[in-house]
Amino acid sequence: MIRFVAFEDLGTWEAEIRAHRYDVRYLDVGVDDVREAATADVAIVLGAPIDAPDSETYPVLDEVRALLDARRDRPTIGVCLGAQLMALVAGAAVVPGVREVGYGTVELTDAGRASSLRSLDCTPVLHWHADTFGLPGGAVLLAGNEANSHQAFALGPWLAVQFHPEADPEAIERWLIGHTSDLRAWGLSVAELRQAARDHGDAATMGGVQMIRDWLRAL
Repeated sequence: MIRFVAFEDLGTWEAEIRAHRYDVRYLDVGVDDVREAATADVAIVLGAPIDAPDSETYPVLDEVRALLDARRDRPTIGVCLGAQLMALVAGAAVVPGVREVGYGTVELTDAGRASSLRSLDCTPVLHWHADTFGLPGGAVLLAGNEANSHQAFALGPWLAVQFHPEADPEAIERWLIGHTSDLRAWGLSVAELRQAARDHGDAATMGGVQMIRDWLRAL
């Protein structure tokens, strides 16, 4: 599992992945050699508060893109930044979108309702992004919403989701602390985000766990 920052981990997905008899190993970007994940049975590229195209500031992004390029034919999920990196590798653009921070729904396409995302239909999920991706050639759009029309896509064995179905609402405090500078700059209320996690966390957790379960069962 490719991790950029410690608090954006597999969250509620980890136990489900282990239950499917996969060993879970984190490779921390900038510390570990992410190329080790090139031949893993399953890989998940997680999120981070940096911009996917900004390899000039963060050259390690090129290492993750090279890893994804090597995994074009292997089951891989990209979450948030990971999804945007997938889009770049597949030839699409990543551009500023409508900032979404907090819990909200996504609208599934017909293909989305027939995919492992079906448990997220009308279910609140955690959004935490300001950029969005174009739809790569050959990809199937699975979800969007009024704010950003591209929220998830499938491309062969790849699944890209711009939101955070893995996020553990019981660990939201780590997100609120880790993103404190951004939240202050954006004028967002920490107390309101904390309350939203309490209000929507159970539904988000159940939908997210069912999503990863369905994806793993289909492999």
